[in-house]
Formats: sequence, structure tokens, C-alpha cells
Amino acid sequence: MGRVLIIGAGGVGTVVAHKVAQNADIFTDIILASRTKSKCDAIAKAIGGNRIKTAQVDADNVDELVALFNKFKPKIVINVALPYQDLTIMDACLIAGVNYLDTANYEPKDEAHFEYSWQWAYQEKFKKAGLTAILGCGFDPGVSGVYTAYAAKHHFDEIQYLDIVDCNAGDHHKAFATNFNPEINIREVTQKGKYYENGEWVVTEPHQIHKPLNYPHIGPKESYVIYHEELESLVKNYPTLKRARFWMTFGQEYLTHLRVIQNIGMARIDEIDYNGQKIVPIQFLKAVLPNPGDLGENYTGETSIGCRIRGIKDGKERTYYVYNNCSHEAAYKETGTQGVSYTTGVPAMIGAMMFLKDEWKRPGVNNVEDFNPDPFMEQLNKQGLPWVEVFDGDLEL
Repeated sequence: MGRVLIIGAGGVGTVVAHKVAQNADIFTDIILASRTKSKCDAIAKAIGGNRIKTAQVDADNVDELVALFNKFKPKIVINVALPYQDLTIMDACLIAGVNYLDTANYEPKDEAHFEYSWQWAYQEKFKKAGLTAILGCGFDPGVSGVYTAYAAKHHFDEIQYLDIVDCNAGDHHKAFATNFNPEINIREVTQKGKYYENGEWVVTEPHQIHKPLNYPHIGPKESYVIYHEELESLVKNYPTLKRARFWMTFGQEYLTHLRVIQNIGMARIDEIDYNGQKIVPIQFLKAVLPNPGDLGENYTGETSIGCRIRGIKDGKERTYYVYNNCSHEAAYKETGTQGVSYTTGVPAMIGAMMFLKDEWKRPGVNNVEDFNPDPFMEQLNKQGLPWVEVFDGDLEL
């Protein structure tokens, strides 16, 4: 049905490559590219069957990207590289006439800050070019937005309260490791918290608001309010929301390590001089920490991610909880990666599938909740991320 080009050969890129290869009726030709071609070659070899071609590309270089796009002529690019590279890849897509999908919004390399404004600014460019850009199509952001759209379409006349809850109850048996790129992960969880209430954004100190929440098949886990990018698009697209928050679980050992990393300056994102060389401390830290893509083999337990929603249906208050639990062991057995990579990579593949099937195709820059959620929700059940609904239960929030 269509050619697809995947940029990024980390844990998420590995999952995307496996899943597109499994859906040969949709993805007729596949190329996997990254700065290090040997990583792509290893993934392609593990999948086998000569299903995937590989290439080297510097995703910071628009000219290199355009040359690759013009050579391969994909219908859509799946960007699972670094968030710093979103805009260069979007620029290349515009020049080469290629559609675009990513899993995380742009953030500048020299500032621990992310928002959609940079990518939303491409709206008219993509419209004029007749190209579709799909933003934030991982799990959160991604499935969290699809869940919300599905709830709004089928179960509510008015959504008033939204809490996205993300629990990783797995154990990777390392003293300290991050589940995705350490540089991005540490920047994300150490910034100030932020949530939406009564038409305003409320800013908190990092991890200031927390409480134990019960997660299905897992039990109570201390959960912390942090800022996550899908809140920005969801409050815009669902103006009836009175409050929207994002909760994530962290173990005390993880938080202690994080605090030490910050206190000794290893979370710094500015350059320092070391023996006559310029280094960025957080990038050096990334080099010595365990590779997230290698955590899967000994990872036990599961993740649980969902949306807890309260609102009005037929004049009455209703609560709704929709979630997925993902086993790290099952993810590793299927793709050789841990569950956090799996829950991000599978939705990215489904989003590209939606585009190629003409279910999600609209010129311009779109967040996932802008599209019909139904065919995406159907594919979640088929592709390894089945969801569960709970009506009128205790949301605890």
C-alpha cells in the first residue's frame, strides 16, 4: 500500500521496524535510517526476510534528509529520532513532498522546554503543500489523545476533568537507568510541573503534587504531577475541560538518583570546558548510563497507562477509565525491547497505517485527537496494545 521511511534506530525505532514488517499488506517497502547505519543493519538482520533496507543519515542536516527522501520516495516518514530534530525533518518533508509523523514534540537543544507552538507554526506550509503532519503519535502523547477523543465521541456530552496516568511498575534490575533516551527523559522529569485548571496553567515545583494511585493488576504507586505536551493540545481541542493533569510514577530510589544528578551538575544542558574540550554534562551522563534499548532482556513487570475522565452524559455525571497494561517480558519476546519502547513504537506504526489507509489524511499539522479515533482504537487491540474500559468507577482523583 505504501513506502515508509523510519528515522531512528533506538528502542522505539526497533519496535516500529518490527511492527511495520509485520504488516506487509500496508507497508510494502521499508527503509530504516539513522546516524549510525550499523544499528539499522542489526535491527534489519534481527527482523530478517530482507524486509527492511537501511541507510545512514544525519537528521540535523536538511540536505542529507532531502537527498534520502528523494532517493527512496516514501509516502510518509516516521520520526522516532530526537525531539531536537523534529523541525529539520519537517523542513525536509516540505522540500521533498513527504508526509510526516512523530511521537514527541519539538524542544530546542539548549533549553529544557517543549511546546507545540514551533510545530503548529508549520500549519499553513503543510496545508499549502497538500501534506499531512501527525504530531505526538506515541502512547503519551498519542494513545492518551486517542483515548480522550474516543471518550468524547462515544461516552460523554461534555468532558470536564481529565487525568492521564502513567505507571511503570517494571523492574530493569539496574541501580539507575532511564526507559528512553536519558537526555530527553531527565530533562522532562526534572522541569517544573504544570497542569490546567479553570482556564489557566498552574505551575508547581518539580514533583510537588503527588499521591498514591491504584493501577490495575499493580496496586498503589506514588504518582506525581508533571507537565506533558499532550495537555497543551487537549485543552485546546476540548474547551469544556475544567482541569487536565498528567501523573507519572517514580520510585524513591529513582528520585534520589535524580536529585543527586541535579545537585552535582550532571543534568546541566550547557557546555562546560573539560581538559580543553567542550562537553555537555547530561550528554556525558547519557554515555555512561545503561542504554534504554538494552534493558529489555531482564525487565520484569508491566506498565499501565490510561485516561481517567469525568464529565456529563445525558445530563448525569459519569466517570470513565480507559487503559492498557503492557508486559515488559511480552514486549521483549516479540521485539527485543522493553515495554516503554513498545508502547511508544506500536502507536507510531498504527498512525502511519491510518495515513496509508486514508483514515487519517488531512493537509496541515494535526494532533492525534483531530482525527477519527475508532479505526486507531480497533488497531490497538489487533497490534498488541489492547485496552480496557471501566465505567462509573472510583477515579481516585
